[in-house]
Amino acid sequence: MDYEHMMQRTLIIQTPQAIGQPVRLKGWVHTRRDHGKIIFLDLRDRSGVVQIVVVPSNAVCYAAAKDVCAECVVEIIGTVKERPGGTVNEHLPTGGVEIECTSLSVLARPVDELPVDITKEDMELQLSTLLDHRSLTLRNKKINDIFAVYDCVLRSYAAACRMDGFREIKTPKILAAATEGGANFFKINYFDRSAYLAQSPQFYKQAGVGAFERVFEIGPVFRAEPHFTARHVNEYISLDAEMGFIDGFEDVMIQLEKVLKSITVAVAEQYPLVLEEYGQTLALPEHFPRMKLAEAMDILKKHYGKETDDGDIDAEGEKLICEYVKKEYDSDAVFLTHYPVAVRPMYVMPSPNDPMVTESFDLLYRGVEIATGGQRIHIYDDLVVSIKKHGLSPEDFSGYLAIFKNGMPPHGGWGMGSERVVQKMLGLGNVREAILFPRDVKRLEP
Repeated sequence: MDYEHMMQRTLIIQTPQAIGQPVRLKGWVHTRRDHGKIIFLDLRDRSGVVQIVVVPSNAVCYAAAKDVCAECVVEIIGTVKERPGGTVNEHLPTGGVEIECTSLSVLARPVDELPVDITKEDMELQLSTLLDHRSLTLRNKKINDIFAVYDCVLRSYAAACRMDGFREIKTPKILAAATEGGANFFKINYFDRSAYLAQSPQFYKQAGVGAFERVFEIGPVFRAEPHFTARHVNEYISLDAEMGFIDGFEDVMIQLEKVLKSITVAVAEQYPLVLEEYGQTLALPEHFPRMKLAEAMDILKKHYGKETDDGDIDAEGEKLICEYVKKEYDSDAVFLTHYPVAVRPMYVMPSPNDPMVTESFDLLYRGVEIATGGQRIHIYDDLVVSIKKHGLSPEDFSGYLAIFKNGMPPHGGWGMGSERVVQKMLGLGNVREAILFPRDVKRLEP
């Protein structure tokens, strides 16, 4: 019987607690270095990297090591030893140990020469190269760390919502009608009729309020917008929530503020080394500044000489307002409120004091809009009127309108782009860097 292979696998991060003991490791050969007759392998698994030492006195193991290259998938059996002159720090907790190899088995090897060198801390690749070889470039530590932070964002978002009584739901992504109206939707063939990919879970999370009062969802949304910018993609993961029995859209802002601060604290506490790696620090004030859109437009004109003709704020304007808020209020986040009715969907509540604007907001963070939200129209007749004012037909929204025939409380919510949150937390140049496999106007692969 092969007793060695009855050993349980040990993760690399566990090796410092196993000095003098035999271990069974599995992972990828990160690098191979031949010094004289000794072969050194850096082995990588999901938990870290450790040095493997192969000496010629073990002829079988040595011959196997001679035949490995970077990214070979291997199984190593050996004894954990203290590493002479090794350095242990928070960046390399396994730097004080090495594994004296007694057995090496190759489980798989690269078929071709690797197209990029993932061992460099900063690979400095063009974005197209980074994404074309995504399954390989994701193995680079610095890039891999992006998705450790992303995982934390998703976990902490869900935890923050659940903490305040929100129930997680999953809603359809194939719809009979375009959620937002307009033209920015993907139309698909659905058996004998047309259907649409969801632009948001808006209708269904509002229905969720009618049953559960508070709901949230983490899921994909699709926007058929022909953008070629560093902040837009055509499929992204939205962090949505909807809450009932609000007194006004200020309640929604307070809740979103609380959620984003919870996410920020979680990332800062769990991934300080990744933030250091990307040269970032995270801090948010107790309350984010609030600013009416009209006020923001006046600031842009007065301080930056910038004006727009459509009554909305563009990407440059968002960046400049965030610079102003950082300087004046020392805040990385700001709510812009009271957007015009003309630039908001038909379900957004008009302001009682000025029916030309809405009880809505955008949340800007470090120069970019990361969330949109506000109060919704909850009275059936008012919603029918709003649908018509937006040039749409109530008949096309019969299923949605049915929600409001049964009595709906005042409610509101938000949709937040998860990838933009990660992008801005880490200071990434392009939102695609925070997406495993991005989908945009030009990219459907890999």
